[in-house]
Amino acid sequence: MNYLTYLPVFDKLTKSEQDTLINSAFVRKFTKSEILHNDSNDCMGLVLVLSGQIRAFTISNDGREITIYRLFERDICLFSASCIINSIQFDIAITAEKDSKVLVIPSEVYKSIMEVSAPLANYTNEVMASRFSDVMWLIDQIMWKSFDKRLADFLLNEANIEESNTLKITHEIIGKHLGNPREVVTRMLKYFVNEGLISLSRGTIEIIDKYRLEKIIAQ
Repeated sequence: MNYLTYLPVFDKLTKSEQDTLINSAFVRKFTKSEILHNDSNDCMGLVLVLSGQIRAFTISNDGREITIYRLFERDICLFSASCIINSIQFDIAITAEKDSKVLVIPSEVYKSIMEVSAPLANYTNEVMASRFSDVMWLIDQIMWKSFDKRLADFLLNEANIEESNTLKITHEIIGKHLGNPREVVTRMLKYFVNEGLISLSRGTIEIIDKYRLEKIIAQ
């Protein structure tokens, strides 16, 4: 199967450009928690998610993590090929949240085509603009939204992703997504329990009242 057809702009490339991508792209599999990309010096190439779930995050000087965005089937990750874009000067780590299969287009191949193909260059700019919008949204959340709103939003999004109100996730993992210490997460989760919004058991959070969680976000 030619997975490159998942690339929205693939049919706008010349036959030669298409053949170059087909001959250079390769599939890689990653197990849950395996690192795909670690910093700006690790330029593995553009990643197209074929299955599974990928997380992009940054790490503070004191070791705290915060999720920037997550990728699902047919999503594109350019930050794993950050060396093709000179303006990217910050480090992002990328890991598999679930067992995942991805298509990798080597950085030098993608860059060589992007430099001569207007459709691919425009598509790359669109993807970058979308990802930086994610970053700006994250900054807005951290600076202006209270933690109860952010946590409620995270729980509801997680329920949508997993298609279940029962979430197999630890307080520590939530803290890594939101950039807060585990103790802060635990305190707010206990508050949600006392309010009858969720129930807690070891390694599991069950959402009881979605409507009231949505009201917290909307307040």
